[in-house]
Amino acid sequence: MAKKPELLPGTLDLMILKTLTRAPLHGYGIALAIKQLSDDVLTVEEGSLYPALQRLLLQGWVKAEWKMTETNRRARYYTLTVAGRKQLGIELTQFEQMIAAIGRVLQNA
Repeated sequence: MAKKPELLPGTLDLMILKTLTRAPLHGYGIALAIKQLSDDVLTVEEGSLYPALQRLLLQGWVKAEWKMTETNRRARYYTLTVAGRKQLGIELTQFEQMIAAIGRVLQNA
């Protein structure tokens, strides 16, 4: 069985922030959105997701609120803050620069 690709360091926070631009989501919803949007290529495990969400909370880039899910369960819903939107812009720019630089190396090597 083929091994699924691992996330590049630093990209999980970026993907969480970007995912939350669409709507507030609980942790499972974030993981599911990333999986679906990546056509099942990327899978975010709980052991990576929840520490990342806690990190984003501490940075003030997301806020959390307890709500009921569609299945009547309590869950923490995460929302992007103004500071989080600003950080998303910074991280997207840095990511695009990194991808372009890697592309140049691969084309010219």
